[in-house]
Amino acid sequence: MARQQPSDLVTVTAGDGGRAAGGRRPGWPLVLVSLALLAALTVAATVLRANGTLSAWEYAAVETSDAAELRLGYFGNLTHGPALVGLENDYFAEELEDTGLATQVFNSGPTAVEAMNAGSIDAAFVGPNPAINSFVRSQGRSLAVVAGAASGGAQFVVRPGVTGPEDLAGHTVASPEFGGTQDVALRTWLTEHGYEVDGDGERAVAITPMANGQTISMLRQGRVDGAWLPQPWATRAVQDGARVLVDERDLWADGRYPTTVLVVRKDYLERHPETVERLVRGLQRSVDWLQEHEEEPRLLASTLNRGLEQAQTETLPEETVEGALASIEWTTDPLADTYAALLADGVTAGTTDEAPLDGLVDTTALDRVRSTEEAGS
Repeated sequence: MARQQPSDLVTVTAGDGGRAAGGRRPGWPLVLVSLALLAALTVAATVLRANGTLSAWEYAAVETSDAAELRLGYFGNLTHGPALVGLENDYFAEELEDTGLATQVFNSGPTAVEAMNAGSIDAAFVGPNPAINSFVRSQGRSLAVVAGAASGGAQFVVRPGVTGPEDLAGHTVASPEFGGTQDVALRTWLTEHGYEVDGDGERAVAITPMANGQTISMLRQGRVDGAWLPQPWATRAVQDGARVLVDERDLWADGRYPTTVLVVRKDYLERHPETVERLVRGLQRSVDWLQEHEEEPRLLASTLNRGLEQAQTETLPEETVEGALASIEWTTDPLADTYAALLADGVTAGTTDEAPLDGLVDTTALDRVRSTEEAGS
């Protein structure tokens, strides 16, 4: 709908020296009124954005609909347990109803985010650092974190000959992929311990990105001396003779940090907010199921293994699943208060730039799901 131009609107164009259109100079009363109105609108927008009302208005300005399809990415890792369970138990498909669900398996967060930025997928379970990188590089336009999935579940494992942090100079260690969440954690930890990452000095440590499965055999052969790995790969490495040098939970004040979050392309979120809410509802059901069956290792192992098999990932012995899950907390809380520290780690690691993160975490859909659950309980 066309907006009617107010007769007293002051139009200022570049190069006109601040003169009003038509050659008239605005009187000071009009200028002061305009400034006061602008200040009032700014304050109102700040308040509305803080309580979510402005976000609702912004969504209302976009024509929304149920999506015909949702393309979802995830990994064949136990830290993606809610994705594995949600697909295996049909929670996502049931909640999405008439929206078709297509899935794609990735090996790393940067690869999944790249596919999202290219428009190949609409949502994905990834680590927080690739999400932060994409958000920063796109100046906040690429994606939003709409929920959490897992906290914990990452460890720095080393060969038996490495007895402590001081033994790593001149050695080679591995991470799943440059810029991924475990890669950032590893680079930050090494830097904080005085090492030159990928440098040439006496305190140099080389980092080699490689697939998690390959890392296990490279550790066994002594071709790498350590790796920062998500579960179940950290537990598999320990069962294969490695030892845990750092449990990442010990690096956080309360032992909680996001390992896996659910991200959605911003344009998809704006056009299909109800579809995203249904996806989050399926995620909440998955997390609830995992929490309810924490004391049933056989059921957990069998369900997660079917999910891994569907993801064309090697299945695991029950004791491996049980050992790996001991370090993971299932939660839809995105743990938003950790993102400033995660961004700072990315800057230290050289994988991202300093930038504001306003708008990265959008819990609108999650809040609706939680309020519905509370109303029904």
